[in-house]
Amino acid sequence: MAILEPASASYRFLVLFFNCMLTFGSYFCFDMPSVLQDVFTETNNCTNASDPNCNDCTDCLGMSDSDYNLLYAIYAWTNAVVVIGAGYLIDKFGNRVGVFLFSALCLIGSSVFAAGIFLKGTSAMLPVMLLGRLLFGSGNGSLTIVQNRITAYWFKNKELAMAFGITLAFSRLGSVLNFFCTQMFEEAFGLAWTLWGGAMLCLLGFASAIIVSMLDSYGVRQLGDEGSLQTESKKLKFTDIKRLSLSFWLLALTIMFFYNGVFPFVADASKFIKTKYGEKYHLSDRESSYLSGAVYDVSMVISPFLGGMIDVIGKRGYLALLTAVLTIPVFGLLAFSDVYPLVATVWLGLTYSFAAASMWPSIPLVVTQATVGTAMGLTTSIQMIGIGISNVVVGQILGSGKAGEASLGRWKLVMIFLLGNTILCIITTVFLNINDGRKGGILNISRKQKQELARREREMKEQEEFSEGEEDPLLPGSHQTSRYLRDGSSLN
Repeated sequence: MAILEPASASYRFLVLFFNCMLTFGSYFCFDMPSVLQDVFTETNNCTNASDPNCNDCTDCLGMSDSDYNLLYAIYAWTNAVVVIGAGYLIDKFGNRVGVFLFSALCLIGSSVFAAGIFLKGTSAMLPVMLLGRLLFGSGNGSLTIVQNRITAYWFKNKELAMAFGITLAFSRLGSVLNFFCTQMFEEAFGLAWTLWGGAMLCLLGFASAIIVSMLDSYGVRQLGDEGSLQTESKKLKFTDIKRLSLSFWLLALTIMFFYNGVFPFVADASKFIKTKYGEKYHLSDRESSYLSGAVYDVSMVISPFLGGMIDVIGKRGYLALLTAVLTIPVFGLLAFSDVYPLVATVWLGLTYSFAAASMWPSIPLVVTQATVGTAMGLTTSIQMIGIGISNVVVGQILGSGKAGEASLGRWKLVMIFLLGNTILCIITTVFLNINDGRKGGILNISRKQKQELARREREMKEQEEFSEGEEDPLLPGSHQTSRYLRDGSSLN
């Protein structure tokens, strides 16, 4: 059957499907605190059940704004530390080790996080839940690296950006379903069952890890690349990091500054929208959650199409710059206007989708195949350092009091801070494009231009081999030497 032929398109898309399922559940779990922010931060304030201001909350955990944002910060910082070694480990020992280890950490971390609520009301609750986020962060960021490495191998010089877009869409499907379903599920079944349901979705990711590991190992072996990949892995040294190009480092900083604006915003968006726009537009907690989730709704729908388009037209560096510029009005609207928040969240979803489809698939273009995992790990580390710092800054701006006490003035400062990160992203993207132009413009060439360059390189190589093979026909053995050289075989 053609589907079982590793060289066929059907096989690589089968690999892609199970590769996508690796992170579906973990992305669902990642933003569950955002949807349940009120439950995490409020306390039961009832003294009289007939009081209209009574908050009869049985599941509320009573965290402060700082403690709540720490749940995101520790996830980011753990990623920042772990993913560097994780990327190197994947490059050194292969995808199979990575998918099993990191999907298992996601499952264990989400389970520990869910178990933490049984300690509600004790001083141990927050440390246990932070431990769960730490373990979860150790797995989820690293799992994304091995996912990207598998995608880069199976789709390099094919539908690379489209494949990255599809993996992003599946991940965002998990995020979207979280924003649509989690609050309703919590209201119906309670916080404990909700968090344990998220852990079960991580179990689905672990099952997918088993399948994609078998498909990847079998396919690489059948294509005859197992030996060459192992050889390259043996040569790889951690000190090879210093040989990564300037284009890579500028790309990593570009990604960090852009995501510094997106992820910290989404983490607090539900509460921000309810606080600023709830009274004017009569928004409930659930409606505020839906509006904040629009960032991921848009990304889920259009990312695969953007990837396919970028595969054809190229222009990755220019698109990265354009999306950063177009993100400025988003935080301007949120900070200084009362425009219905769906405008800003959909707008951010569009620019985020273009950024993800242009920035991340650019990494395999500026590094070697043997160092893709290491490069992805470094980029994720730099990204998460920035996001972790941003989460802490946002928490400090909002204050250490209860979430409901954060004033609109403080929320405006948060939006200005996120806007500042976007401006820094524009600066690094400008330098990225200047440097890329000096190096031949690999980020911005189209598929047609790339094919033309590949054709010219083949012709030049054939001409060089032919020239090397031309010998004086009167010299002994010259005909045989020429034949071997034209065959491409070694003389030794």
